[in-house]
Amino acid sequence: MVTRVVSWNVAKRHAPWRELVGMGADVALLQEAGNCPADVADRVDTGPEASWNAHGWNSDWWHGRRSNLYDRWAKVVKLSDEVDVEWFKQVSLISGVREDEIAVSGIGTIAAARVIPRFAQPFIVVSMYAFWIYPHPSTSTTWGTGYSDASAHRIISDLSTFIGSTDPATHRILAAGDLNTFYGATDDNRLVLAARDRTVFDRMEALGSEFLGPQAPEGGRQADPTPQGLPADTLNVPTFCAAGRNPENAANQLDYVFASRGFHEQVKVRALNSPEEWGPSDHCRILIEIEDE
Repeated sequence: MVTRVVSWNVAKRHAPWRELVGMGADVALLQEAGNCPADVADRVDTGPEASWNAHGWNSDWWHGRRSNLYDRWAKVVKLSDEVDVEWFKQVSLISGVREDEIAVSGIGTIAAARVIPRFAQPFIVVSMYAFWIYPHPSTSTTWGTGYSDASAHRIISDLSTFIGSTDPATHRILAAGDLNTFYGATDDNRLVLAARDRTVFDRMEALGSEFLGPQAPEGGRQADPTPQGLPADTLNVPTFCAAGRNPENAANQLDYVFASRGFHEQVKVRALNSPEEWGPSDHCRILIEIEDE
Protein backbone atom coordinates (compact mmCIF):
# COMPACT_ATOMS: atom_id res chain seq x y z
CA MET A 1 0.00 0.00 0.00
CA VAL A 2 1.47 3.36 -1.05
CA THR A 3 0.06 6.63 0.26
CA ARG A 4 1.06 9.62 -1.86
CA VAL A 5 1.51 13.03 -0.26
CA VAL A 6 2.41 16.28 -2.01
CA SER A 7 4.04 19.19 -0.21
CA TRP A 8 3.78 22.49 -2.09
CA ASN A 9 3.99 26.21 -1.48
CA VAL A 10 1.31 27.36 -3.92
CA ALA A 11 1.93 31.12 -3.52
CA LYS A 12 -1.81 31.79 -3.10
CA ARG A 13 -2.42 30.91 -6.76
CA HIS A 14 -5.39 29.05 -8.23
CA ALA A 15 -3.55 27.06 -10.91
CA PRO A 16 -1.73 24.76 -8.42
CA TRP A 17 -5.07 23.54 -7.02
CA ARG A 18 -6.08 22.42 -10.51
CA GLU A 19 -2.73 20.67 -10.88
CA LEU A 20 -3.16 18.89 -7.55
CA VAL A 21 -6.44 17.21 -8.43
CA GLY A 22 -4.84 15.58 -11.46
CA MET A 23 -1.77 14.17 -9.70
CA GLY A 24 -3.32 11.05 -8.23
CA ALA A 25 -2.13 12.00 -4.75
CA ASP A 26 -4.03 11.27 -1.55
CA VAL A 27 -3.07 14.24 0.62
CA ALA A 28 -1.54 17.67 0.05
CA LEU A 29 0.44 19.68 2.58
CA LEU A 30 0.11 23.23 1.31
CA GLN A 31 1.79 26.47 2.28
CA GLU A 32 0.72 29.99 1.34
CA ALA A 33 -2.65 28.53 0.43
CA GLY A 34 -5.46 30.93 -0.31
CA ASN A 35 -8.97 29.81 -1.21
CA CYS A 36 -9.52 26.84 -3.49
CA PRO A 37 -10.97 27.91 -6.89
CA ALA A 38 -14.64 27.09 -7.34
CA ASP A 39 -14.13 24.83 -10.36
CA VAL A 40 -12.24 22.19 -8.32
CA ALA A 41 -13.68 22.83 -4.85
CA ASP A 42 -15.83 19.70 -5.02
CA ARG A 43 -12.75 17.52 -5.63
CA VAL A 44 -10.77 18.53 -2.54
CA ASP A 45 -11.46 18.70 1.18
CA THR A 46 -9.60 21.38 3.13
CA GLY A 47 -11.12 20.31 6.42
CA PRO A 48 -12.77 22.54 9.02
CA GLU A 49 -11.72 26.17 8.94
CA ALA A 50 -10.58 25.89 12.55
CA SER A 51 -7.78 23.57 11.41
CA TRP A 52 -5.98 26.34 9.53
CA ASN A 53 -7.52 29.76 10.20
CA ALA A 54 -6.01 31.53 13.19
CA HIS A 55 -8.70 34.21 13.37
CA GLY A 56 -10.68 32.05 15.79
CA TRP A 57 -8.03 31.93 18.50
CA ASN A 58 -6.47 35.37 18.07
CA SER A 59 -9.49 37.50 19.09
CA ASP A 60 -9.42 40.88 17.39
CA TRP A 61 -6.14 42.49 18.50
CA TRP A 62 -5.15 43.03 14.87
CA HIS A 63 -8.21 45.15 13.99
CA GLY A 64 -7.19 48.62 12.91
CA ARG A 65 -3.62 47.48 12.13
CA ARG A 66 -4.37 45.53 8.95
CA SER A 67 -7.30 44.54 6.76
CA ASN A 68 -7.06 40.90 7.79
CA LEU A 69 -4.96 38.83 10.13
CA TYR A 70 -3.40 36.65 7.44
CA ASP A 71 -4.29 35.16 4.08
CA ARG A 72 -1.58 32.62 3.21
CA TRP A 73 -2.32 29.64 5.43
CA ALA A 74 -0.69 26.26 5.82
CA LYS A 75 -3.32 23.61 5.07
CA VAL A 76 -3.75 19.84 5.00
CA VAL A 77 -5.94 18.86 2.05
CA LYS A 78 -7.63 15.52 1.38
CA LEU A 79 -7.45 14.58 -2.31
CA SER A 80 -8.67 10.98 -2.55
CA ASP A 81 -11.02 8.45 -1.00
CA GLU A 82 -8.12 6.09 -0.30
CA VAL A 83 -7.56 7.90 3.00
CA ASP A 84 -9.58 9.43 5.79
CA VAL A 85 -8.27 12.64 7.35
CA GLU A 86 -8.91 13.83 10.89
CA TRP A 87 -7.89 17.48 11.18
CA PHE A 88 -6.67 18.99 14.43
CA LYS A 89 -8.45 22.20 15.37
CA GLN A 90 -6.09 25.03 16.25
CA VAL A 91 -6.32 26.63 19.68
CA SER A 92 -4.17 29.19 21.48
CA LEU A 93 -1.28 28.05 23.64
CA ILE A 94 -2.40 25.93 26.58
CA SER A 95 -0.66 23.25 28.62
CA GLY A 96 -3.14 20.52 27.70
CA VAL A 97 -5.33 20.05 24.62
CA ARG A 98 -8.23 17.82 23.68
CA GLU A 99 -7.93 14.85 21.33
CA ASP A 100 -8.96 16.90 18.28
CA GLU A 101 -6.89 20.02 19.03
CA ILE A 102 -3.38 21.36 18.60
CA ALA A 103 -2.02 24.38 20.46
CA VAL A 104 -0.44 26.80 17.99
CA SER A 105 2.05 29.60 18.64
CA GLY A 106 2.42 31.06 15.14
CA ILE A 107 -0.06 32.56 12.71
CA GLY A 108 -0.26 30.61 9.46
CA THR A 109 2.85 28.54 10.18
CA ILE A 110 1.33 25.09 10.70
CA ALA A 111 -1.57 22.76 10.00
CA ALA A 112 -1.81 19.21 11.31
CA ALA A 113 -3.99 16.16 10.79
CA ARG A 114 -4.13 12.41 11.25
CA VAL A 115 -4.12 10.50 7.95
CA ILE A 116 -5.79 7.07 8.00
CA PRO A 117 -5.07 5.08 4.84
CA ARG A 118 -7.60 2.44 3.88
CA PHE A 119 -5.12 -0.46 4.09
CA ALA A 120 -2.24 0.91 6.18
CA GLN A 121 -1.43 2.35 9.58
CA PRO A 122 -2.38 5.94 10.43
CA PHE A 123 0.22 8.67 10.69
CA ILE A 124 0.37 12.35 11.65
CA VAL A 125 1.07 14.95 8.98
CA VAL A 126 2.23 18.53 9.55
CA SER A 127 2.34 21.23 6.89
CA MET A 128 5.05 23.75 7.80
CA TYR A 129 5.50 27.33 6.62
CA ALA A 130 8.29 29.36 8.21
CA PHE A 131 7.50 32.83 6.96
CA TRP A 132 9.87 35.77 7.25
CA ILE A 133 9.64 38.06 10.29
CA TYR A 134 10.97 41.61 10.42
CA PRO A 135 13.30 42.51 13.30
CA HIS A 136 12.04 44.92 15.92
CA PRO A 137 12.16 48.61 14.89
CA SER A 138 14.59 49.33 17.73
CA THR A 139 17.34 47.31 15.99
CA SER A 140 17.77 49.77 13.09
CA THR A 141 18.83 46.72 11.09
CA THR A 142 19.72 46.43 7.42
CA TRP A 143 18.10 42.97 7.21
CA GLY A 144 15.40 43.97 4.76
CA THR A 145 14.02 40.44 4.35
CA GLY A 146 14.05 39.58 8.02
CA TYR A 147 14.56 36.11 9.45
CA SER A 148 12.71 32.80 9.17
CA ASP A 149 14.28 30.69 11.91
CA ALA A 150 11.93 32.05 14.60
CA SER A 151 8.91 30.85 12.59
CA ALA A 152 10.58 27.47 12.11
CA HIS A 153 11.22 27.12 15.83
CA ARG A 154 7.61 27.98 16.61
CA ILE A 155 6.60 25.18 14.24
CA ILE A 156 8.94 22.73 15.95
CA SER A 157 7.58 23.69 19.36
CA ASP A 158 4.03 23.11 18.15
CA LEU A 159 4.67 19.74 16.52
CA SER A 160 6.51 18.63 19.67
CA THR A 161 3.08 17.94 21.16
CA PHE A 162 3.00 14.74 19.10
CA ILE A 163 6.22 13.47 20.72
CA GLY A 164 5.36 11.27 23.67
CA SER A 165 8.45 9.10 24.05
CA THR A 166 12.23 9.34 23.74
CA ASP A 167 12.03 6.38 21.35
CA PRO A 168 11.31 7.83 17.86
CA ALA A 169 10.13 4.43 16.64
CA THR A 170 6.94 4.85 18.69
CA HIS A 171 5.88 7.77 16.50
CA ARG A 172 4.64 8.04 12.93
CA ILE A 173 4.99 11.73 12.08
CA LEU A 174 5.57 13.25 8.66
CA ALA A 175 6.40 16.98 8.55
CA ALA A 176 7.03 18.85 5.31
CA GLY A 177 6.97 22.30 3.86
CA ASP A 178 8.69 25.59 3.15
CA LEU A 179 11.12 26.47 5.94
CA ASN A 180 12.85 29.34 4.12
CA THR A 181 16.18 28.01 5.36
CA PHE A 182 19.28 26.61 3.65
CA TYR A 183 20.31 23.11 4.69
CA GLY A 184 24.09 22.98 5.10
CA ALA A 185 24.61 26.73 4.61
CA THR A 186 28.18 27.88 5.20
CA ASP A 187 28.96 30.95 7.26
CA ASP A 188 29.71 33.02 4.15
CA ASN A 189 26.18 32.52 2.77
CA ARG A 190 24.88 35.99 1.95
CA LEU A 191 21.18 35.03 1.82
CA VAL A 192 20.56 33.52 5.24
CA LEU A 193 21.74 33.56 8.84
CA ALA A 194 23.65 30.29 8.51
CA ALA A 195 24.33 29.57 12.17
CA ARG A 196 20.68 30.16 13.03
CA ASP A 197 19.48 28.03 10.11
CA ARG A 198 21.54 25.11 11.40
CA THR A 199 19.71 25.19 14.72
CA VAL A 200 16.43 24.36 12.93
CA PHE A 201 17.75 21.10 11.53
CA ASP A 202 19.59 20.23 14.76
CA ARG A 203 16.39 20.66 16.75
CA MET A 204 14.37 18.44 14.40
CA GLU A 205 17.02 15.76 14.81
CA ALA A 206 16.80 16.11 18.59
CA LEU A 207 13.08 15.31 18.34
CA GLY A 208 13.88 12.04 16.57
CA SER A 209 12.89 13.38 13.13
CA GLU A 210 14.98 12.08 10.29
CA PHE A 211 15.95 14.60 7.60
CA LEU A 212 14.76 13.20 4.25
CA GLY A 213 15.74 16.05 1.98
CA PRO A 214 14.87 15.81 -0.79
CA GLN A 215 18.51 15.41 -1.69
CA ALA A 216 20.39 14.41 -4.83
CA PRO A 217 20.82 12.19 -6.69
CA GLU A 218 17.41 10.52 -6.48
CA GLY A 219 15.69 13.45 -4.82
CA GLY A 220 15.81 15.70 -7.85
CA ARG A 221 17.96 17.81 -10.15
CA GLN A 222 20.80 19.81 -8.61
CA ALA A 223 21.71 23.41 -9.41
CA ASP A 224 24.70 23.95 -11.66
CA PRO A 225 26.87 25.70 -10.67
CA THR A 226 26.66 25.13 -6.91
CA PRO A 227 25.09 28.22 -5.32
CA GLN A 228 27.29 30.52 -3.28
CA GLY A 229 27.20 29.79 0.44
CA LEU A 230 26.87 26.00 0.18
CA PRO A 231 29.65 23.38 0.41
CA ALA A 232 30.99 21.99 -2.85
CA ASP A 233 29.64 18.53 -2.00
CA THR A 234 26.10 19.72 -1.17
CA LEU A 235 23.27 17.42 -2.18
CA ASN A 236 20.65 20.17 -2.05
CA VAL A 237 18.16 20.36 -4.90
CA PRO A 238 16.53 23.67 -5.89
CA THR A 239 12.87 23.98 -4.92
CA PHE A 240 12.41 27.74 -5.29
CA CYS A 241 12.52 29.91 -8.41
CA ALA A 242 12.13 33.68 -8.07
CA ALA A 243 9.29 35.27 -9.99
CA GLY A 244 10.12 35.94 -13.62
CA ARG A 245 12.96 33.41 -13.77
CA ASN A 246 13.11 30.09 -15.58
CA PRO A 247 12.94 27.01 -13.29
CA GLU A 248 15.93 25.70 -15.25
CA ASN A 249 17.98 28.35 -13.43
CA ALA A 250 16.52 27.72 -9.97
CA ALA A 251 19.30 27.49 -7.40
CA ASN A 252 18.06 27.35 -3.82
CA GLN A 253 16.34 24.69 -1.74
CA LEU A 254 13.82 26.01 0.78
CA ASP A 255 11.46 23.00 1.10
CA TYR A 256 12.15 19.94 3.23
CA VAL A 257 10.68 16.70 4.55
CA PHE A 258 11.16 15.01 7.92
CA ALA A 259 9.78 11.77 9.35
CA SER A 260 10.04 10.00 12.69
CA ARG A 261 13.15 7.85 12.83
CA GLY A 262 12.09 4.32 11.99
CA PHE A 263 8.97 5.45 10.15
CA HIS A 264 11.30 7.32 7.78
CA GLU A 265 12.42 4.01 6.29
CA GLN A 266 8.99 3.70 4.65
CA VAL A 267 9.16 7.17 3.10
CA LYS A 268 10.56 8.18 -0.30
CA VAL A 269 10.92 11.83 -1.27
CA ARG A 270 11.54 13.57 -4.58
CA ALA A 271 11.45 17.17 -5.74
CA LEU A 272 9.59 17.56 -9.03
CA ASN A 273 12.04 20.27 -10.00
CA SER A 274 12.88 19.74 -13.65
CA PRO A 275 11.60 22.58 -15.86
CA GLU A 276 8.98 20.20 -17.30
CA GLU A 277 7.72 19.11 -13.87
CA TRP A 278 7.95 22.37 -11.95
CA GLY A 279 4.31 23.47 -12.01
CA PRO A 280 2.56 26.86 -11.70
CA SER A 281 4.15 28.23 -8.53
CA ASP A 282 7.47 29.74 -7.51
CA HIS A 283 8.12 26.56 -5.51
CA CYS A 284 8.17 23.11 -7.07
CA ARG A 285 6.17 20.19 -5.72
CA ILE A 286 7.68 17.66 -3.32
CA LEU A 287 6.34 14.16 -3.89
CA ILE A 288 6.31 11.96 -0.78
CA GLU A 289 5.43 8.26 -0.95
CA ILE A 290 4.77 6.22 2.20
CA GLU A 291 4.89 2.48 1.63
CA ASP A 292 3.32 0.14 4.18
CA GLU A 293 3.48 -3.62 4.00
